[in-house]
Amino acid sequence: MKLLSGNANLPLAQAIATYLDMPLTRADVRAFKDGEIFVVIEENVRGEDVFVLQSTSAPANDHLMELLICIDALVRASARRITAVIPYFGYARQDRKTGGRTPISAKLVANLIVRAGADRVLTMDLHAGQIQGFFDIPTDNLFSVPLIEADVRRKYAVSDLMIVSPDVGGVVRARALADRLGADLAIVDKRRPREGESEVMNIIGEVKDRRCILVDDIVDSAGTLCNAVTALRKQGAKSVSAYVCHGVLSNGAVKRVEASEMQELVISDSIQPSPAALASKRIRTIPVAPLLGEAIRRIANEESVSKLFD
Repeated sequence: MKLLSGNANLPLAQAIATYLDMPLTRADVRAFKDGEIFVVIEENVRGEDVFVLQSTSAPANDHLMELLICIDALVRASARRITAVIPYFGYARQDRKTGGRTPISAKLVANLIVRAGADRVLTMDLHAGQIQGFFDIPTDNLFSVPLIEADVRRKYAVSDLMIVSPDVGGVVRARALADRLGADLAIVDKRRPREGESEVMNIIGEVKDRRCILVDDIVDSAGTLCNAVTALRKQGAKSVSAYVCHGVLSNGAVKRVEASEMQELVISDSIQPSPAALASKRIRTIPVAPLLGEAIRRIANEESVSKLFD
């Protein structure tokens, strides 16, 4: 098999290559001065099982086009099977119609990836599990919960922990972590008056004198998390930390985290952390290369991926 990477997260791609003890395929993935993406694969891939590593993070459209053009180049170079490895699947929050005359962009992006020629998709912590059904090809959705569980056990005593979902939609994810840890579960009841803003309404669960761990899939502007931290502290929480798989961290999010009462924000490196995030003493990163690398190895060897989470 071969590993090919776009430019979205080269450090993660190199870490996966190191885990698998194999080099990245030589390729030139660049943009012309007018913004057009150009790809040339500098090795023979005929008959190979190729994994294309590319998160569709910011700039989302450029990285999406890199992914699509890499897949097209591999199809035309006669690769035997092409797996799109997308640690962070952009456009995932547009998974349904939220009003009249609005798109379902996650389905559109899925169609583009399939039409480009991908035979399989490997992704991680989809914003909504049903997005797997948007693809007409096999799609594996890995979960970060085992990574979070291991980190939480290293850092905290489980006896006084309270796992908290920042909204009703994330209850399944938070409950999965709570069950693995044997901890209690609380829920933040919120409403969203407009896109990108949230307002905490109530805390469901007794959080007084508990160490609270907020769990979510994406942190973008960090407004929801910071509002939840404030609400939990007002209800008497001893401390509040957050574990989030995909650290988008846009629009002043790092400063917002540093100004909050959040003890720590832990993100994965599914998206390459910005210099501001790396410099922050409140933000820590956990690696996902071993999980993604092992999943790639199992797919290449036709072994079970689901057993990673047994």
